[in-house]
Amino acid sequence: MKRRVVVTGMGVISPVGNTVSTFWENLVAGKSGIGPITRFDTTDYPCKIAGEVKGFNPEDYIEKKDVRRLDRFTQYAVAAAKQAMEQSKLEITPENAGRIGVYVGSGIGGLESLLENHQILLEKGPRRVSPFMIPMMIGDMASGQISIYLGAKGPNSSPISACATATNAIGDAFKIIERGAADVMLAGGAEATVLPIAVAGFCSAKALATNFNDRPEKASRPFDRDRDGFVMGEGAGVLILEELEHAKRRNAPIFGEVIGYGMSGDAYHITQPAPEGEGAARAMREALRDAGIQPEQVDYINAHGTSTDFNDKFETMAIKKVFGDYAYKLPVSSTKSVTGHLLGAAGAVEAVACLKAIENQILPPTINYEHPDPECDLDYVPNQARPAKADIVMSNSFGFGGHNACIILRKYND
Repeated sequence: MKRRVVVTGMGVISPVGNTVSTFWENLVAGKSGIGPITRFDTTDYPCKIAGEVKGFNPEDYIEKKDVRRLDRFTQYAVAAAKQAMEQSKLEITPENAGRIGVYVGSGIGGLESLLENHQILLEKGPRRVSPFMIPMMIGDMASGQISIYLGAKGPNSSPISACATATNAIGDAFKIIERGAADVMLAGGAEATVLPIAVAGFCSAKALATNFNDRPEKASRPFDRDRDGFVMGEGAGVLILEELEHAKRRNAPIFGEVIGYGMSGDAYHITQPAPEGEGAARAMREALRDAGIQPEQVDYINAHGTSTDFNDKFETMAIKKVFGDYAYKLPVSSTKSVTGHLLGAAGAVEAVACLKAIENQILPPTINYEHPDPECDLDYVPNQARPAKADIVMSNSFGFGGHNACIILRKYND
């Protein structure tokens, strides 16, 4: 018999709030976290907007002397992990440390640390480069630092699959517990790439929205006819995944159950999804098979929904392939319309949104849905949150390179 895996804690740092409760309140209210970029001068950039994290004080979570030794993506990850630990009331002791692991990824890692030290190298020479530059930059350091701060000595690794990273992390951690290699896993993703080089790179790839610089709150508009690209965001999400009997023995709060995980590769293109969402459909089907449920049992999909032409069109096609006629009765929304696209952190932050939807039986909206696109013709929960049954929910994440990941969460019933 498979070991059941439940969620006993959540943590979020995001453009719409740095606690789970604030994040959820703003999602349901449809309050956009997108605004003008404040971190650098955007005069020469086609895109001048992003979903920056606001009001974050790393010293609330990390000792002052250590803050400058951690890249921002790692600071966000440690903060989200500590929030989740506090909610879960989990104590790590010498007796259980080896059974508690960490699986937190990042799509890009510590780009800010790399750029700052490259500038030092150019201006002052190699002897002035920080000895902390490499451990600040490498993408596995979110998992590494969380384990160091918390004393978690179980399985520890860090996936990198672009914008599917955090969903892969949650799915892989789910399987680690399911097969008995750990009792608890902290899983999720972190990203902090609202930086000149990253914005310039995505602009050159023509991936970012550029038509709404004067109305940033309108820029992320998944499935809308006038969408013209995604909006970069940043932050972190971390879940505490726990084997059910372990959670029950310590009377842990249970926010939902992970029941299915699917992943696939497009084998098609470095940035474009496979035509008609063929790879995405296979990931969704595999998640349904893994969960042992029929498509008609899914109550809601939190879409990848990036606000790009190809993604939204092909994800819609993929949902129709998997769910058939039921697709037209199935609510689908994209919370990226509110948060922007948190890249490697997106899947974890959106998993938190799914768990809160289950808890509150409310579907978060797709804001800025104003002009229907004939090629995107599903129920996208337009502009207003909706009270609705949300006992079984699916969350999709797709990444550059053709990575597709999908998880299914269910309301907990003993």
